[in-house]
Amino acid sequence: MRKARRYLLPLYLLLGACMPIASNDTASRAASAVESSASLPPMKSFSVPRPAAPVASNTDLARDFLDLSFALESGRPLTTFTRFEGPITVRVTGQAPVSLGPDLGRLLHRLRAEAGIDVSQVGAANANITIQAVTRDDIRKALPSAACFVVPNVSSLAEYRGARNTRQTSWSQLKKRERLAIFIPADSAPQEIRDCLHEELAQALGPLNDLYRLPDSVFNDDNVHTVLTGYDMTILRAYYDPALRTGMSRNDVADRLPAIFARINPRGQGAAPQRLSKTPRVWIEAVQTALGPGANPAQRRNAASEALKIATAMGWTDHRRAFSHYAMGRLLQSIDPARAQDHFVLAQRYFGNRPDTALHRAYVASQLAAYAISSGRADDALYLLTPHLDTAARHENAALLATLMMLRAEALDLAGRPTEARSVRLDSLGWARYGFGADWAVRAKLREVGSLNPARRRPGAL
Repeated sequence: MRKARRYLLPLYLLLGACMPIASNDTASRAASAVESSASLPPMKSFSVPRPAAPVASNTDLARDFLDLSFALESGRPLTTFTRFEGPITVRVTGQAPVSLGPDLGRLLHRLRAEAGIDVSQVGAANANITIQAVTRDDIRKALPSAACFVVPNVSSLAEYRGARNTRQTSWSQLKKRERLAIFIPADSAPQEIRDCLHEELAQALGPLNDLYRLPDSVFNDDNVHTVLTGYDMTILRAYYDPALRTGMSRNDVADRLPAIFARINPRGQGAAPQRLSKTPRVWIEAVQTALGPGANPAQRRNAASEALKIATAMGWTDHRRAFSHYAMGRLLQSIDPARAQDHFVLAQRYFGNRPDTALHRAYVASQLAAYAISSGRADDALYLLTPHLDTAARHENAALLATLMMLRAEALDLAGRPTEARSVRLDSLGWARYGFGADWAVRAKLREVGSLNPARRRPGAL
């Protein structure tokens, strides 16, 4: 299940939370031009995937595979390995938006080419997996905390409503996979729809658990990764290896994994295992309280502080320690911007320089650059942003890419380079249409980022 982005959300949607907002009568020339235009540039989208090979050792991959495959997100253990046996068919129903078809086609192609899964799209009603496009309100009524979700043994939302809370739709009772339904929000931004396709189809086909200890995976509730990574494809390739089959126990699967990973990921044979410690439930609950629904601001900050204390007490120096600082920075933005930046700096330090945390660093860089722009430090902002534009593109994150480009445009304006700024800002809009969706959302993001520029906050500024 993909957590709703308004909750466990990387901070590119909230850059201005701690920044002074420009008054309505001081809009910039560039912003005014966009506001007054009849339409925005055409939407851009990604076409050629650029996944990186996993950097994990095969020892860690085997351990991750077992923990992903034999537990639910709640922590409840599963006793039986399940997957589809034989060719897998997928169909789409409901009011599917235009972007869904091409994005699904690219995803299915990747699953065949990178994970070796025999999966194809059909129009038949007896497809193994039904992707139903419904409204966000429909999803919230069915599962309030989800942006999208997948259910076994049903083919429609109506069927799910009738069988909800029964053995039929219980993942813990599942003994074999034959028929599942994925519910996608048709009225969301194209990127949100695509992200749901990647995460929910991956769980429909493979592991049902998420692990915070995984830095380079969609099988992680931090929602940093939005498309299946090289790591994820390796896990899915192992999941459908001929040496495994439905009905195996954890021990049966564990016995076969060393040979499977040696065959499909030879580079991981000589890599030193990290053996990261398990993530305690108390830290997970603290993070979910801090960044999830239902808590007031004080409770969120207390929960983030608790998560950071736990991470420190555990002696973590990995991405989970970084994420703890990241969450703390997010929640301090509106009341103590300077202290929030201290936490973002620490987050960047703990994310380190490993290739599997590059996307995390891009998110943090957007926060640090926003603060630099608000403080009038154009050169610092450009220095922070430049390395991460390709990272956002490589990970196919249009919302992040558009935000980074908008920030770069503001920094260029601040540095007295308006022609370059105008070009970069215009180029960002096509990506923003894919990442944020509706034209009003794109323009709102443009105004939000523009409000960071102190030149626009001076009386009489254009």
